[in-house]
Amino acid sequence: MTDDRTTSPDNDAPGRTPHTAVVGLQWGDEGKGKIVDLLTGRHDVIVRYNGGANAGHTVVVGDQRYALHLIPAGILYPDKLCVIGNGVVVDPAMLIEEMEALRARGIEIASNLCISDRAHVVMPYHKEHDAALEAVLASHVSHDGDLSIGTTKRGIGPAYADKVHRSTAIRMGDLADEDRLRRKLRVICSIRSAELAALGVQAPPLDPDALAHQYAAYGLRLLSHITDTTYLLHDCLREERSILFEGANACLLDIDHGTYPYVTSSNCSALGIPAGTGVPGRNIEQVLGIMKAYTTRVGEGPFPTEQDNAIGERIRKRGHEYGTTTNRPRRCGWLDLVAVRYSSMICGVTGLACMLLDVMSGFDELKLCTHYRLGDGTLSERFIPDAHRLSQIEAVYETLPGWSQEIDDATDRAALPENAQRYLQRIEQVVGVPIEIVSVGPERTQTVVEV
Repeated sequence: MTDDRTTSPDNDAPGRTPHTAVVGLQWGDEGKGKIVDLLTGRHDVIVRYNGGANAGHTVVVGDQRYALHLIPAGILYPDKLCVIGNGVVVDPAMLIEEMEALRARGIEIASNLCISDRAHVVMPYHKEHDAALEAVLASHVSHDGDLSIGTTKRGIGPAYADKVHRSTAIRMGDLADEDRLRRKLRVICSIRSAELAALGVQAPPLDPDALAHQYAAYGLRLLSHITDTTYLLHDCLREERSILFEGANACLLDIDHGTYPYVTSSNCSALGIPAGTGVPGRNIEQVLGIMKAYTTRVGEGPFPTEQDNAIGERIRKRGHEYGTTTNRPRRCGWLDLVAVRYSSMICGVTGLACMLLDVMSGFDELKLCTHYRLGDGTLSERFIPDAHRLSQIEAVYETLPGWSQEIDDATDRAALPENAQRYLQRIEQVVGVPIEIVSVGPERTQTVVEV
């Protein structure tokens, strides 16, 4: 590592930093990891509240790049407490692998990482079910296309489904008692084996005894980290330790408020924080909404401003738009401000971080979607969180002049080209929220902070 991450100038600021949430406002991949890393120096506790190993946060420190999937990005600061909340679904094998990979690079992981005993466990049969169901749905084609939704096949949806089913769920706290775990798995495996066979999986029946032994061993390795994180976080509130809530995925993928059914399986908007951590919403004092200067999407689902052409390919190459978790190429297009305004409303955003503005350098002109044209020809400023209806709208654009200069060395907003400043100002006007942070490159130092 090339810098000292034990301290930060921000730690010297007087008084407690407000409890802050970092949430994505588009379809994910907005650059939340970089912002969490940037803000960690101001906070004492960093909490992941939703999702699983289907998410990926990338942090660049000097010449080092870290891809984090389950562990909060604050782990790169050894003096910060990192918490995996009860709203996360945890793949213990992947978590242990991630921990060991970080330790091999000199990152300390000890009492600075806590895992909720109520977080649900992703089991191997969840991944098998995820992949098998996607294959079955892909084989059923209608006039709208096949019925698959493009999951990462990491078992996230089936794990959350078991959480709702209750009797067939395993929680992290269950891994500490192998005998009880075995008794539960003997029932669960009989059910899951029948389901997998019905989905066409050609495999021997699941072995509950082998799974119990394997996952109890994972539990033993993680035992010192597993605790009641709800009480832990309320202790932190009473001690006036500032908390940074780190969202995975993004608002347009929220199970309730996203482009259903092409969404993830958790509440990844700011609304998921209370349920995913046990911290009441009234304690969240600031919500920083993270957005790209353009729009991307991975997998299936409607994308009104998608540019499946040379423009989209140019954005993809300049922005290195390939998934942190899956390495899938991302679909790219112009910035959809109807969507960003909607997500800002849902999440109660108090400030914006506009990421990857440097990717837009070199375009002669830039387009911003400010309205949708509905099927009857009328214009609407409202986002439509329904995949079928959203696929039928037409994006209505404003055209702004671009800029030719590279901006990756800009240190303040006034130093940006005039047209880049106008682009940011128009975003603020349409969304109705100020831009507080502008990212002009992947490194932590390539950030313009306005507050």
